[in-house]
Parts: sequence; structure tokens; C-alpha cells
Amino acid sequence: MEMNLETRVNQMAESLREQGLRLTPQRLAILGVLLSNRAHPTAEQIYEQVHKDFPTTSLATVYKTMLVLKETGHVVELGFNDGSNRYDVVTEPHAHLICVNCKSILDPEVEGVGQFTQKIIEMHGYKLVNQRLDIFGICPECQALLSK
Repeated sequence: MEMNLETRVNQMAESLREQGLRLTPQRLAILGVLLSNRAHPTAEQIYEQVHKDFPTTSLATVYKTMLVLKETGHVVELGFNDGSNRYDVVTEPHAHLICVNCKSILDPEVEGVGQFTQKIIEMHGYKLVNQRLDIFGICPECQALLSK
């Protein structure tokens, strides 16, 4: 059963407090946007959402917060060859389906991603630091558009 947004924000906020980080209303708003957005937003998209409720928030504040969340292991930055970055809240290991045309990102429900990764690193003697499984293709919507 999926927990509600407020519970998820509170859990992440408590984890950040335990790591000695201050939680400003802007940071809490950024957490809320991240946790409620399954589309893996950019910093600019997060800023646009937070700025509606906190007009004094700057894009720099969003970038600084994203850096803190990355450093504390709460968020993974998905960097792409075109220089764009998207953000994903760290949960259980999972794959990303990424459309090379529209840049949409989907988290498919696939069992065993964590075990798959663990098996690979054990086979080769690696110690897992981080993992990211990205699968690139063309989404059904873009396929339909491109076939017209």
C-alpha cells in the first residue's frame, strides 16, 4: 500500500533532520514537489512549482537543495547527454524507461532489479556504491506521432 504524500514528506524531513540539516518551508515545499511528481522533474520545473507558494524562492535555492538531497542520498540526479538533469527520489532499486524523443521518464514495475544488480556486482567483485538502470527507446505516444 502506497503511503500518502504528507507521510512521505514527513519521513524524508525527519531523515534530513537526523542528518543535521535545517528544514525551511522552501525545502519542505521542494520535498513535496519531488515526492508528488512521478515525471522526474528538472530543477526548473521544481522551481516553477515552489515559486507559486514561495515567490521569494530562487532557482539557486532549488539547486542548492537538490545538491544537499543528492549528497545525503535522498535523491538521484539523472544526467543526460544533452546536459539536462532530472531528479528522482531514492526508493527501492528500479529501472527507468526513457523516451529519446520527448524525454519522458517512466518507472516501470519490474521485480528483481535489485537482485539483478546485486548478482552482477557479486559476479565481478564490485562493492555497490550506487545503481542506475536506464532503458532508452521511443514511447508509444511518440511512435504514434512519428508514424504519421
